[in-house]
Amino acid sequence: MFALLTAARKALAGAGSRVSQPRRRLVLALPALTLLAACEPGMGGLGTGPSVSRGEAVPVALLVPKGTGNSGDAILAASLENSARLAMTQLNGAKIDLRVYDTAGNAATTAAVTEQAISEGAKIILGPVYAGNANAAGNVAKRHGVNVLAFSNNADIAGGNVFILGPTFLNTAKRLTAYATRQGKQRIVTVYGNTPEGQAGAAAIATAASQAGATVSASVPYEFSQQGVLDAMPSVTAAASGGQADAIFLTANAAGALPLLAQLLPENGLDPSVTQYIGLTRWDIPPQTLDLPGVQGGWFALPDPNASSQFKARYSAAYGQDPHPIGGLGFDGIAAIGALVSSGRSNALSASSLTQGAGFQGATGVFRLLPDGSNERGLAIATIQNHQVQMIDPAPASFGGFGF
Repeated sequence: MFALLTAARKALAGAGSRVSQPRRRLVLALPALTLLAACEPGMGGLGTGPSVSRGEAVPVALLVPKGTGNSGDAILAASLENSARLAMTQLNGAKIDLRVYDTAGNAATTAAVTEQAISEGAKIILGPVYAGNANAAGNVAKRHGVNVLAFSNNADIAGGNVFILGPTFLNTAKRLTAYATRQGKQRIVTVYGNTPEGQAGAAAIATAASQAGATVSASVPYEFSQQGVLDAMPSVTAAASGGQADAIFLTANAAGALPLLAQLLPENGLDPSVTQYIGLTRWDIPPQTLDLPGVQGGWFALPDPNASSQFKARYSAAYGQDPHPIGGLGFDGIAAIGALVSSGRSNALSASSLTQGAGFQGATGVFRLLPDGSNERGLAIATIQNHQVQMIDPAPASFGGFGF
């Protein structure tokens, strides 16, 4: 993380809070979890995945990062399990036998508990979180013809029998560039940190722009330091000024270079009212980010606010605290599994069933799994005006007619 010398950056550095262990309460009623539409025709064939018996409880193995000795991992593990159990209360008649296994956050343990879970009857693996562990689980599960719904957002591990539930850069980039081109913003300068994360973000923007009919006129990296950002500014200015670009797409988040970029871009003559600023990350987290002058009027994507707030309220009512930021992925996995199992088909957990195009309703809105193992999520587009988030394009309620 930079040692940035601005008041805004210092304020951001202090964000965060500790979360106590969950306590059990009665859950509020949730709508039944169902497929958003009937499974598409022409998807015949069992594909990969074990057969399930109609009317019987389906064993599901939930792999969580408990046992690492890290308090953050323990909080995340509890939130994933709580969210999964919350989803289980609304399964439209489907029966799930949820069995929780601790991975200790390492690949060897993950592989061992995956083998154990399948030997004990698991028909599908939900989790784990970290990419290396998900890869280990996938390799073991593949030998048994079992699919894995991992909580990772790393598309590099997706494919075959491994599907990732975590939000991806490409999904966000597609949503934003499709919206931008509809608003006439078709010449993009990408500014990214010279890190694996930044490079992946820049690559996602390039792919999304190509698919949306936009052009990345320049892609400017910076070394991940305050001086690196300062050194990159002449290149950014040269690439974006004089009408050469009508949008600047930033991969940085509030914990990294975003506060400094939000300060320097306007100071270097790149007026955000003329050249649209777009963010690949959430610009509303932490809330202090909304006070940065340079993000005013900027665009970013976020999950469906209505679905997200409803899930958060129901989780809080059930467990007495807010869910972990990615804890809702446990809910999503059970929502998908339960909706498919409720169909009564023996191939409900096959790859072809998991990737049916209608998608599922999850904790933060509609989502669907793709044949390449990645996912699409219905996102809203927001802007920041007077230090407040304003929705400018709502998240879709379904995938019918919605595309990236």
